Amino acid sequence: MPVPNKKKALKLVGSGYAWFVLAFLTLVYISSFVDRQIIAVLATRIQAELNLNNFSVGLLYGPAFSLIYAVCSIPMGRMADLYSRKKIILLGLVIWSVMTFISGFATGLVLLISARFFVGVAESALSPAVYSLLADYFEPQRRATVFSVYASGIFLGIGVAFLGGGSIAQAYDWRTALKAVGAPGVLLAVVGWFAIRELPRGLMQEQRRYQFEQSFGDVIRYILQKKTIIFHFTGFSFLAFTGYTILGFIGTVLTDIHGSEHLIPYYGWFMLATGGSVMVSGRLADWLASRYVPSRRFVMGMVAALACLPLYYFGLFAETGWSALILIGAANVISSSYNGVAAAIIQYLVQPHMRALAGGLYLFVISVVGFGMGPPVTGWLMDTVFTGSYGPARALMTVITCCGILGTACFLMAMKTYDEDAEKEG
Repeated sequence: MPVPNKKKALKLVGSGYAWFVLAFLTLVYISSFVDRQIIAVLATRIQAELNLNNFSVGLLYGPAFSLIYAVCSIPMGRMADLYSRKKIILLGLVIWSVMTFISGFATGLVLLISARFFVGVAESALSPAVYSLLADYFEPQRRATVFSVYASGIFLGIGVAFLGGGSIAQAYDWRTALKAVGAPGVLLAVVGWFAIRELPRGLMQEQRRYQFEQSFGDVIRYILQKKTIIFHFTGFSFLAFTGYTILGFIGTVLTDIHGSEHLIPYYGWFMLATGGSVMVSGRLADWLASRYVPSRRFVMGMVAALACLPLYYFGLFAETGWSALILIGAANVISSSYNGVAAAIIQYLVQPHMRALAGGLYLFVISVVGFGMGPPVTGWLMDTVFTGSYGPARALMTVITCCGILGTACFLMAMKTYDEDAEKEG
């Protein structure tokens, strides 16, 4: 569909069509996380058939995807600020879907890693462009709610990967599972081409005309000079550190401490529940902003950082596998609820033509710190500092507590500088 003029585009803001666009983009996000997480779900089957060692599996799940995803998020964000966000989103969807499908034909590690590389590049194009597009489709006072609906796709996708992908692999094999989760994305992209409209940027505020004249470096410097953004990146990186670490070691807790490996797939149900908590957190953040001041949206980050700690403690040191699963799962529902709020707050701190790049920077930071550092640091603590039957539990509790306290301190500082750094809402 062609780009509507500003008058027509304003009629779409907050309309039923805008909510349709949000639902469609959330479905695309679910697809991305199913394709992203499916390798972890199928890892043991792939390892056995292709005769891979543990290092190769770790390489396939981690660096083959996460490093390229993190690095590419920044230039993809810049591209989304300059070119059609719709085309960037749909091209990325086609590429990662095709590459996931092709993975089902792999006969060795090289093809699998190559396919994961392209999945990482393609998925890095999605969220920066979506953040920018949704900021134009909805009024500023709704953004935390809207972005949280979109962010719920993270956990719905992980839940579907655990429950759906795992079930297909059990019924057939891992190759069929990869093909089954990859193929629908191409059809989704065709629907999106006809259904989604690009909008003029900065609909609800006067757009400045120098966006193409500013260099990449100028925009980066403008974003990173704001103290609130630095506190935001740092604080939410601590929460991502916790989230990726729990996701990486929930299997270790259930298997090594309780001998309950059979319970691991059930963790997918808590991922689905987390999708709901993300949406609730976003709605509460917007309520706090309207009831008090906009900086109060950071309160939901503090809730995610601290309210989960008692549940994590009793879950990690539980006596049975079922108790551990339920308590840790419930804690994760709280600790991961920040995802939509974090993405939304960034939009208030930058100008319209910088929104996608700011989102890319945010994704880069939390990917490097959360995915890149969280599991390795915690694994090192398990290997060298905390030993014994409950060593993994002590290591995880130490990490989660430190991250919760440090994250909260960052959010308190961000609230103090927010008014100085926020752009006029629009």
